[in-house]
Amino acid sequence: MSRTALLLMDLQLRTVAHAPEGYLPHAVQALGAARAAGVPVIHVVLRLRDGHTDAHPRNKTFGALPSGLFTPGDPDAAIHPDVAPAEGELVVHKNRVSAFAGNDLRQLLAVQDLTHLVLAGIATGGVVLSTALQAADLDHRVTVLSDACADPDPELHETLLRSVLARRGEVTTVGAWAQRPDA
Repeated sequence: MSRTALLLMDLQLRTVAHAPEGYLPHAVQALGAARAAGVPVIHVVLRLRDGHTDAHPRNKTFGALPSGLFTPGDPDAAIHPDVAPAEGELVVHKNRVSAFAGNDLRQLLAVQDLTHLVLAGIATGGVVLSTALQAADLDHRVTVLSDACADPDPELHETLLRSVLARRGEVTTVGAWAQRPDA
């Protein structure tokens, strides 16, 4: 059994709508490669409580969000249909930037003995960076799929991949990873 898991993070309608042109096919390719190889897929999405009672006003990222965004009733908080979960794939809700925040992701990974996390998501300077740093600190092997990650700031995206994330794990393309997704 593979000890690798693909984490597809924040691929919700609202975030994918702001991704660079041509981004989504890379995420779809990563998902297809994982499924074909039997690599577990975990979908991580931002989900705040109604009224944002879990988003403190001092929180620069979440405190300023208009009420109603990324809540259970927000239709744009749904996972994009091109990367929607298949039956049996886990969906984990987070309430902060990191995929590990406010949920049982650590427990789910431990129970399945998943020690190699392959990351894809929006935004590189947000969920990808926070998750990669925390995963590395938790002694997971980390691989970042450079073309299945995106950021509103292309320069920041490239700098993070080259100068920060490569120091915490491997940075590769979906095509290269798809050759051996369970390795």
